[in-house]
Amino acid sequence: MPKQANKTIKKIGVLTSGGDSPGMNAAIRAVTRKAIFRGLKIIGIQRGYQGLLEEDFVEFGPRSVSDTIQRGGTILRTARSEEFKTEEGKKKGAEICRKHGIDAVVVIGGDGSYRGALALSHEGIAVMGIPGTIDLDIACTDYTIGFDTAVNTALEAIDKIRDTSSSHERCSIVEVMGRNAGYIALWCGVASGAEDILLPEKYDYDEQEIINHIIESRKIGKTHHLIINAEGIGHSTSMARRIEAATGMETRATILGYMQRGGSPTCKDRYYASIMGAMAVDLLADGKGNRVIGYHNGEFMDFDVDEALAMEKQIPEYQYEVAKALSI
Repeated sequence: MPKQANKTIKKIGVLTSGGDSPGMNAAIRAVTRKAIFRGLKIIGIQRGYQGLLEEDFVEFGPRSVSDTIQRGGTILRTARSEEFKTEEGKKKGAEICRKHGIDAVVVIGGDGSYRGALALSHEGIAVMGIPGTIDLDIACTDYTIGFDTAVNTALEAIDKIRDTSSSHERCSIVEVMGRNAGYIALWCGVASGAEDILLPEKYDYDEQEIINHIIESRKIGKTHHLIINAEGIGHSTSMARRIEAATGMETRATILGYMQRGGSPTCKDRYYASIMGAMAVDLLADGKGNRVIGYHNGEFMDFDVDEALAMEKQIPEYQYEVAKALSI
């Protein structure tokens, strides 16, 4: 259990960790300005937990985050830290926080970032997690910062690929990000009208079923075919070669890659990130720590960090069934 008891928070650190996502800057801005509004000092920790261990800090004022809400990426930058994963690294991080008078740390990132926050809480530092990941794979929340921008970025590219796929009467496989989660693939597949959507949570690796679908579709006059493939399945290029050999239909693979992490965040990502950032500060200022912010059933709420990490998230069965029904 965390060592830290409720105490007056005077100085808050904020960091971004793991993969960057559009809207992180909106969250940083909200944390900074709400902290100043509440009379607290705010320290920007550069390059995530690695920057914490290297004491790479900058004190923020209200103007430090001006003209950042519309920017993609993270002004604090982000990095992986193998050192922080060790017991010595975790203890060192907590000691550095105490050395600089940092009473609490707001962590913006995904599950791995939350585990780092939990480690700090066990060493006596109050923590607050904000879900920042394009993958939508944090179980306690229906929304994660960056997902909305990422799916719209991917969808725009998919629509363009479909135009040329139709013109050339070919099959197109478009691989989208999401690590081992299929949410980007599911949303983009339904929204683009894809004929097949391959999700890590559901795909049985039966390529013959896809091949049969293409052949049957051609028999009824379908001249092109779109497959959305999730990153957790991958191998889109070799899959395209096999499908072309089996169907005789020209097949091309496009891997969208890191473009999905970039770009100016949508209104939704800016707004939700701002509310979550402000809420994180308010909870800490009011004596509540070791929590993560989430959005569930239309409400912003907080969860115990241990409980949040223990939750599991699955692709909603009904949504998957709808995706299959609409692809006939």
